[in-house]
Amino acid sequence: MSLRSYSLLRGIYKTYGRKFGTAIKVNDEQMFQACLFRTTENNPVNHNTDHIARLYTIPKNIQQQLFQYGGLPRLFMKQVTTFQECAILIRQPAIEVISYLSQTDYTKPVNKYVLYGKFGTGKSIILSHILHYAFMQNYLLVHIYWGAHWFKDMKEVATSEFFPGCMDLPIDAGMWLRQFKTQNSKLLSQLDLKMTKDYVWNQRETTSQGTHILELIDFGINRMKYACGVVDALIKEIKLASTAGKCKTMVMIDGFNAFTADHTRIFDDNKKMVLPKQVSLAIPFLDITKDDWCNGAIVLSVDEKANKEQRDSYLPRYLLGKEGFEHLDPFVPIVVDDYNSAEFDSIIEYYKDRKWIRNITPSGQRELELVTNKNPLILIDYCKFL
Repeated sequence: MSLRSYSLLRGIYKTYGRKFGTAIKVNDEQMFQACLFRTTENNPVNHNTDHIARLYTIPKNIQQQLFQYGGLPRLFMKQVTTFQECAILIRQPAIEVISYLSQTDYTKPVNKYVLYGKFGTGKSIILSHILHYAFMQNYLLVHIYWGAHWFKDMKEVATSEFFPGCMDLPIDAGMWLRQFKTQNSKLLSQLDLKMTKDYVWNQRETTSQGTHILELIDFGINRMKYACGVVDALIKEIKLASTAGKCKTMVMIDGFNAFTADHTRIFDDNKKMVLPKQVSLAIPFLDITKDDWCNGAIVLSVDEKANKEQRDSYLPRYLLGKEGFEHLDPFVPIVVDDYNSAEFDSIIEYYKDRKWIRNITPSGQRELELVTNKNPLILIDYCKFL
């Protein structure tokens, strides 16, 4: 609600409330504060520049479906649990990407959008906003909530049977298949997506041509030994289905530069370090981030924390490296900066509304603005529980 709308509404209440004897009770101050930092428009499809610097709430059922396996930063997730609501600040980069997506010609090769910025500026939260938009627009979601996770904190490593010279991450692959099924559960049951060829796993187990894609996913979840091969088959089938117009796909990876790094914590049987492109689970996602398919979009972020060997700059060319940059090129770079004054004030008002910050004076708020430099991560860290 704009200030002009607020003034008009306030005038209507004052003029007609008494005239018609209506029992309307409005706390003007509360209403004024609410219109400053919140919006009642919780559908991201309808978000535009008028909603920038306002918070909207993701419904609980959608939050659980999209972020059950991750996607929201740890500190932010603690805040969501404390406040019992997932409130997202609507920011310019998210509105920019949503605007591009709404105007895209999906018969052309996929467009790529890369979010970049200093660490802690809110790239992951903006990706969450865009993911919610894609969910509401019935995109098939191919989502990795943190790219570096597979190369630093993997659950299990095994020599690959289907990818010579590569290493498998079977448990991580099975967990990703669970996430994919959960995020797309309703859409997968509606879409008639079937296998275009036979996939042979061993002498007794085969996924036949014409089998529904859900059966392939369930096989990978139940037989984690073959999960990496199932992910590869799934991504290939999604590319074919999207190009054929059977579905519209959103590929979203936070910290994509981990896939192009020159260092991992994975070692082969000879104790030699394995590069990301030699990890079988990474290969399908390097493939789907090419522009050799259509009827979809690719939204990525690059982050200094995704590759510990390269932290001297937050610019895409540096973080991706020559090979990674050429892999994504051409793409639309979108910078994510610290909060501006309006965004900072909205977050503080939200904390006041949640009774998380109390009795803060204007000078105290100004001091908080100065010590955090309006950086989202530093602000949430300063305001966390004691």
